[in-house]
Amino acid sequence: MGAWDDLDERLRPGVEAHVREFERVRPALDRVTAAMRDSIAGIFEGTDLNPLFVTARTKTIDSFRDKASRTLPSPEEGAPPLLVFPDPMRNLTDLVGVRIITTLPHEVDLAANLLKRQRQEFDCRGDREKDIGSIESGTYGYSSRHLIMRTIHHDVVRAFQQAVDPETRAAGSYLFEVQIRTVLAHAWSEIEHDIRFKASNPKAWSPYFDRQFTGTAAMLETVESAFAELHERYETVTGFWDEDGEGSAPLTPNRIRDVWQTLLPHVDRKSDDNWGWAAELLAAHGLRTTLELVSLLQADTITTVRRALDHRYSPGPDRLLDDMLLWHYGERHIELTAEPKDAESTSRRDSLQRRHRQMEVYRAQHPDT
Repeated sequence: MGAWDDLDERLRPGVEAHVREFERVRPALDRVTAAMRDSIAGIFEGTDLNPLFVTARTKTIDSFRDKASRTLPSPEEGAPPLLVFPDPMRNLTDLVGVRIITTLPHEVDLAANLLKRQRQEFDCRGDREKDIGSIESGTYGYSSRHLIMRTIHHDVVRAFQQAVDPETRAAGSYLFEVQIRTVLAHAWSEIEHDIRFKASNPKAWSPYFDRQFTGTAAMLETVESAFAELHERYETVTGFWDEDGEGSAPLTPNRIRDVWQTLLPHVDRKSDDNWGWAAELLAAHGLRTTLELVSLLQADTITTVRRALDHRYSPGPDRLLDDMLLWHYGERHIELTAEPKDAESTSRRDSLQRRHRQMEVYRAQHPDT
């Protein structure tokens, strides 16, 4: 049951007149919709942001009729209700709607900011976060950024305005809506809309459906957060390999700790933040930049070293870094970092030599490593 079905009979003739007018000019409005889609999609060309897709739609006649039929109670007793949109062709800002679907949550803000900077073509007249279920209320639901954009001196809009009223002085300014959301939020909202709002029999609705939608919305938020964290880690790791940027950063103890915890968070059981020992080990081999450290800590090599030494216990950062340097530099690592051969105690030298022999045996058995 929609607003049209419940509309007061006294208001129906006026709404029907608006619907007929909308139906008459809708072909011209379709051309506005296509032009807005192309303009919005073109904004992202040549930028670092590539939405998954940009689509657009003109409001359907049935949807227009239903929205034009929305009412508020009249303040005068016995009077007919008041239409929320008494002139829907001018009051409604979503007759033309453009939808931008991004991959990650942070891209929603990037897309919105990019659109709002197109001041030669558009003027942003509204910007809000439409969240069905809000953080403040402790509930869940899909989040969508909604912008109300106004065209500036657009020729296709002028043609539409003249179709509406040939006598008007068409300015080429027109309000339309842009929705921006992630692909996961988009999928959730589409499914919810089909089930919750398009149910053929509202009496068949069960409160358990609401519970399930709330549960899936919570999972959606968790998954989006995980993807956002993955993206952030990827961007950080990629930066480590930039020899002209982050890769050139010197290996201070704190820098080594940060790189290690980014690349190998599962191998970090140190009880303190003193990574000076690591800086000394690396400096012994002239390794002084971030790029040199990440080149050393390759995952496949770490796996090979673990197999070669058949660690009885999972090594911590200090032991694993020592083993990686020993794998790469062999006897040189022993001579640079162990006690002199004639020292009273040579426990480190003995340990390194034992591990080096294990590595050589493994290499002989696995010549491709």
